[in-house]
This record gives sequence, structure tokens and C-alpha cells, in this order.
Amino acid sequence: MRPKYIDIHAHVNFKIFDRDHNAVIRRALDNDTWFFNVGTQLDTSRAAIKLAHRYQEGVFAVIGLHPIHTSSSPHDEDELGEGVKEFISREEIFDKNVYRKLLKDPKVVAIGECGLDYYHLNVESIEKQKKAFIEQIELADEVGKPLMLHIRNNPQDKTHNAYFDTCELLKKFPKVRGVSHFFAGNVEDMKRFVNQGIYISFAGPITYKPKPEICDYEAVILETPLNMILTDTDSPYVAPVPYRGKRNEPSYVKEIVKKIALIKNLQEVEVAKAIVENTERLFDI
Repeated sequence: MRPKYIDIHAHVNFKIFDRDHNAVIRRALDNDTWFFNVGTQLDTSRAAIKLAHRYQEGVFAVIGLHPIHTSSSPHDEDELGEGVKEFISREEIFDKNVYRKLLKDPKVVAIGECGLDYYHLNVESIEKQKKAFIEQIELADEVGKPLMLHIRNNPQDKTHNAYFDTCELLKKFPKVRGVSHFFAGNVEDMKRFVNQGIYISFAGPITYKPKPEICDYEAVILETPLNMILTDTDSPYVAPVPYRGKRNEPSYVKEIVKKIALIKNLQEVEVAKAIVENTERLFDI
């Protein structure tokens, strides 16, 4: 049975949801919303699979290595749990054989989140990111699964563009499909992706007060073909209006759908239906 909404990128597998993840998931399913739990390294990827198997339908898993976890990085309390102090997360080397085995699980629909994160623009870390990213692209090409892309620029540095560099890497693998989750690039970045068959997913910030100097979401959404649009919450982060400032969760994805419909001057039901169809087409669910 097809849902009304789909959140293609959430982290209910993170520690911040440990106390009430069943209630959060039930709230999503009761609101006719399906979602994907996304791994950021091996332990959260395994947790995503484990959680997906608790539900017969509506909950899926995405497994992979986030670019920031290819080097040691400051902890994220939402990811690792309350009370963690002065913790630097470990560097993880992408193990293609381990992830290849996990990809055989029927609940796993994609590889990621993987990609390039230029927020800190450390040359050594970017080279590690590219190595792990290429290995995940190769695995996607091998097994025929799409990629869940994490791409982030440094807002103060306009000389580097992670979106452009991602496209250049993907050009070598023309069969690989995927989605740029939490898209925050410009119209040219979007068109470059769409021309390569990469879908564009919008998250909570499209509902915030416009900051075109960071991302002109209205312009990007207007130009993005409806048949290439997906939605994600990136829970527990960046909750959309009217929940901004609260812990985000998959059931809030409908607010993102509403905003896209408003910007495109379309009926919400039309946009919601198209997004579900796009998700089914990309992830073969």
C-alpha cells in the first residue's frame, strides 16, 4: 500500500531517539509517512537495518560512510548520546566487503550517506573523503543500488564547490543513480545533477526565512522538475516550521511537501503523489 508521504533521509537510528524511537516511528506510520533510516558509519548502518526489521512495511535502511567520519571529528551528541563530553569520533576506513554483505539485506535500499563535505576544507580530510566516496560509488555500480549523497560547501569559500566535484566523480560511473539529500546548492548545481540523473531532495530549511546568500531555495525549487524532487527531514536536525527548534522527526516531512507545493503553485496532493512515485522509481520500493 502506497503512503502519502516519504522521508528519504532520517536518523531515528541515532542515540537521541533511543528512549522513544518506537513512538516516533509509530507517529510517522500513523500519519501515512514512510521513511529511510540512514547510516553514517558501520554501527549506525547496522542499527538502521535492525530498526527497519521491526516493522513489516514503511521503514527502510540506507547504509554507508559519511564523509566526516572518514577522519577523526568532534562528536555529535544527537548521534552518539547525551552526556558525551569532549569526544572525538574515530576515523573509519570504508570496508567494501562488510558493506557488500549488508547490502544483501532486503530492507537496505541505498548506499550512504556518502559524498563530499567541504565545511572545514582540510586538504588531507578531503582526500580521505574522496577515496571513501569513490569506493562507495564503485559498490553502488556493482550492486545496482542508488547513492544517498551528502554534499556540503564551506559558506565562506566560493573557490571550492562540492556539488561540482561530486558530479565530476559520478561522470565516471554513468549507470549510478542517486539523490542529493538536504540540497543547498544553486540552480546550476541542481541542473548539473538532474542532467546526470541525480534527484534533488529538499529539507526543513526551505520553510525558514529566505537567505538567498546561502541558498535561494525558491529559485532552485521553481527550476527543479517535479519528477526529480524528493523530500527529507534529516531528523533529528533542522525541523521545519512550525516545529523549528524542536527535535525533528519523519512525520514532519509533510511541512516540506506543503512548502514545495506553495512555491511551485501546485496542489499539495499532486506534489505528495509525485514525490512518492519518484521515490519508488529511484529506490525500487
